[in-house]
Amino acid sequence: MTLYLPHFGLNEYPFSLTPDTGFYYDSRPHQEALNVLLVALRSGEGFLKVTGEVGLGKTLLCRMLLDALREEAITAYIPNPHLSPASMRLAVARELGIHVNEGLSQEQLLQVIQDRLLLLARDNRPVILVLDEAQQLPEATLEAIRLLTNLETEKRKLIQVVMFGQPELDERLSRPSVRQLRQRITFSYRLLPLDRAAIEDYVRHRLRVAGYRGAPLFTAAAIRGLYRGSAGTPRLINVLAHKALMAAWGEGADQIRAGHVRRAIADTEGAPPRGSRRFSWPKIVTATAIVGMAAVGLWWWLPAGGVA
Repeated sequence: MTLYLPHFGLNEYPFSLTPDTGFYYDSRPHQEALNVLLVALRSGEGFLKVTGEVGLGKTLLCRMLLDALREEAITAYIPNPHLSPASMRLAVARELGIHVNEGLSQEQLLQVIQDRLLLLARDNRPVILVLDEAQQLPEATLEAIRLLTNLETEKRKLIQVVMFGQPELDERLSRPSVRQLRQRITFSYRLLPLDRAAIEDYVRHRLRVAGYRGAPLFTAAAIRGLYRGSAGTPRLINVLAHKALMAAWGEGADQIRAGHVRRAIADTEGAPPRGSRRFSWPKIVTATAIVGMAAVGLWWWLPAGGVA
């Protein structure tokens, strides 16, 4: 369903929460993080880490890294690493294209993985294990990953590891019981929120990718509202910008103003309304005779089928 797309001259939803690399915004923090990762991996470093608060774009950055490495390395991507050591080894084996017999012991499985890594090393094909949501890693699995990185030739590691996680990952790695792994992390980066100037560029970028070609769609006051309501967190910016577009569409407005953003903030968990009373989205949408009651049904449909 198109909802507000034709109203604003859009080809697709510009603020979807799906981490689509086509919408990747090359902000300074993200570009610095990607550069650090690529330089470190290409120089053969064994353990790398990127942390950041919820909603700062770690998963999208992770996918950009995988895309950048596609032609030069074999990547094993584990999006949900809340796995036992045995399950982690099995997942790594499968990502490396190894057919695993059910009767293999853990020692035999590790040997099969090592044999595969040695074969790839002889072909000069680096192997990189990428772990998203790494703060979920059980301590025993962290140790299993550390032992995997013990596999090496005289000149290089057989497998490199990149961990993406929330700040809780740093807390876990600060424990004395995992100090051996922590000492192996040679490069790390902490993602930061976008500043106000970057938010304006971010919004303009996503609208352009979605097909918008007109005059600035969000007023300066609306951008300031997005900054206040999101504190620079891209995921919250997306939520607020989408709801503001919905509000403007419901009124038949051709530009998003501060009032539309205030309504979006009032309706969003984690975005304090700063003194504004909460608005009910059915009231916002049905306030105009242009879309009438049909818009109410579309709005309640959207979180399940549109951007959530």
